[in-house]
Amino acid sequence: MKNIFGGVQWAVFLIASSIAAPVAITGIFGMDTTDAALFVQRTIFVLGIACLVQAFIGHRVPINEGPAGLWWGVFIVYASLVGILYSTMEASLQALQSGLLYSGVLFIVFAYTGLVDKLKVLFTPTITFVYLLLLVLQISESILTGLFGIVSEGDPVDGVVLIGSIVVIVLTFFFMNHKAAWVSRYSVLFAIAAGWLIFWVIGKLPEAENTTSDLISMPEMLVFGPLIWDSGMFVTALFLTILLIANMMASIRVMESVLKNSFSIEVPDRIKQASVASGINHILAGLFSSIGPVPISGAAGFVSATKTPALKPFIFGGMIVVLISFFPDIMAILASLPAPVAYAVIFAVFTKMVEMAFIELEYETNKQRAYKVVAFGLMSGVGIMFVPTESMANLPSVVAATLSNGLITGTIIAIAVEQLLLWQKK
Repeated sequence: MKNIFGGVQWAVFLIASSIAAPVAITGIFGMDTTDAALFVQRTIFVLGIACLVQAFIGHRVPINEGPAGLWWGVFIVYASLVGILYSTMEASLQALQSGLLYSGVLFIVFAYTGLVDKLKVLFTPTITFVYLLLLVLQISESILTGLFGIVSEGDPVDGVVLIGSIVVIVLTFFFMNHKAAWVSRYSVLFAIAAGWLIFWVIGKLPEAENTTSDLISMPEMLVFGPLIWDSGMFVTALFLTILLIANMMASIRVMESVLKNSFSIEVPDRIKQASVASGINHILAGLFSSIGPVPISGAAGFVSATKTPALKPFIFGGMIVVLISFFPDIMAILASLPAPVAYAVIFAVFTKMVEMAFIELEYETNKQRAYKVVAFGLMSGVGIMFVPTESMANLPSVVAATLSNGLITGTIIAIAVEQLLLWQKK
């Protein structure tokens, strides 16, 4: 029973933290209601499968898969190329669909050629600190605008939504720090249920909209057409895969730290297997015409907050997500979760990430060097977050996708500075 409730909590957290990306992408490409619902369904299905693949043959730690922010950026860039480089929306999506498969193959090639092992040594406590802090800072804007009830730029603050969001945040912290172990263990589940009820009472609950009369709907494959060769997309996928490997290793490194320091659980080194699993997951994402998945660092905050380090509930959660994706009615209900409720819960979970970042920095022996690296990483990463994405529209797609992501750019600069300082010392 404990595993089932834990699985439900994992499933709700996975969907709540992942639903925004596919919904945003469908809006960017101007998909109609039916196509948008099917795209969300395929994405959720792939994410559920991806969790199970990692749990059984990959890293084997409870890290949920979510839409990769880098792929999200590439989707945005390629949407702007419709009418310029690609004649139609379908042609652009067909190239992206093929690019996901290229990336999947590259993940596996890099795993067996030893590149993954070479990258692993770069993630020192200092780099992990920079990565975690940039992650929180990057997502904080979305969280705060969601809590204020701001849907699009220029919208006024919704006072009722803000009050409801604050109540949900307080309740989340209350459940997380409850003396009863079973309450804190399922704190996220309780908080989302309470938030749903609160927003129903204040009349801010969106209507569940089902676009099909079918009871069961199976995800379709290669929706945007057959796989094609696109040299520009291959170059984009090549660089993107290297960055995604770095992202994956950072997420695993953070979870290993939490499991070791908070639960005294030693995690065996399975970076190579995790890379192969990510390759399989990207191939699946390409075949099912969705968005590329990546292990989410926020899972460490979730495990720390709910005190559920076991793998079994996580596996149950992945199974539940896969099953839910077959039922359009249930998907429609889950998609109607008020965004401020999801953001309120994520706000509480990500406060744990900030704690973890500073704890991680304590393990650095050379503090003076660490402070220099942190200064370069944070200043460059946060600064790029304020540069409008539109200003990079004329750059090559892979450069635009990377530079528009302060998290990745800041982390890369921090790694470069730290390696330079280490080289100077030698």
